[in-house]
Amino acid sequence: MTWTITPEHPGTPTAAALWRAYYTEVSDRYYLLHENRRTDPAELEREVARHTGGELTPPTGLLLVARYEGQPAGTAGLRLRPDGSAELTRVYLHRDMRGKGGAARLVEAAESAARTLGATRVILETRKDLTEALTLYARLGYEEIEPYSDDIYADHTLGKAL
Repeated sequence: MTWTITPEHPGTPTAAALWRAYYTEVSDRYYLLHENRRTDPAELEREVARHTGGELTPPTGLLLVARYEGQPAGTAGLRLRPDGSAELTRVYLHRDMRGKGGAARLVEAAESAARTLGATRVILETRKDLTEALTLYARLGYEEIEPYSDDIYADHTLGKAL
C-alpha cells in the first residue's frame, strides 16, 4: 500500500479528471442538502471550464496529485497570497481511497510545498457539510481564523502557521 504525491500541471488529463470528480462530489453534496437535486451536467461543464486551475502553477501556485499504488487518487492545490500565506484548495480523495491515510499525507505534502514556496502559513475555506474535511483539518492543527473572502460557500475559514 504505497502513496506517492507529486506536482502535476492542472491541465493534464489526470488532474482534469480529479478536478471533475472533486467538483461533482462537493456540488452534489451541496445541492442534495439544500435543493434535493444533483448537479446539472451543463452546470458542471460551465464550472469546470470556468475554473481551469491555471493559478495552481509555479511560481505562485502548485497542484499536487496523490496516487495510491500508482493510480490517481486525489489532489491538493496551493496558491500564494500577497500576505505571505498559501491558500489550500481542491483537497480531494476519491471516496474509495479514503481511510487509507492519504488525506493527511496530501495535506502535509501541501504544507511542505507551501514552505518551499516561501509561505508562512496555510489558510483555507470549507463548508460545514464537509465534515470529513473539518475533522481532518482539526486533527492536523488548523484553527478558525478571520474570513479572507466573501465566498458564499465558505462556512469555515481555517489557518495553520508553518
